[in-house]
Amino acid sequence: MQRFLIEVPHEAEPIACARAAKVLLELGSHFVTHADFGCNDGDHRAWIVVEGESKAEVRNILPPPFRTAARITGLNKFSLRHLDELLQSHQA
Repeated sequence: MQRFLIEVPHEAEPIACARAAKVLLELGSHFVTHADFGCNDGDHRAWIVVEGESKAEVRNILPPPFRTAARITGLNKFSLRHLDELLQSHQA
């Protein structure tokens, strides 16, 4: 399965932070209840790393009010071998 980073923004007011966290905790799946928030550092987003088959599948684990604004990024890792091969293939 592929890993995805889900980023969910919300408004900057303290009440918006509390509402967003409450909705994610009450309505979200067990994946969403493990979200990390940046609110105390002035970055009003939640981040969650989950596994899934596709971006569409992963988006559906979010409560409906957050699905549209969420940004979902497929994650990958690099090995030194892969990077060496990539660099070698692009040398002139």
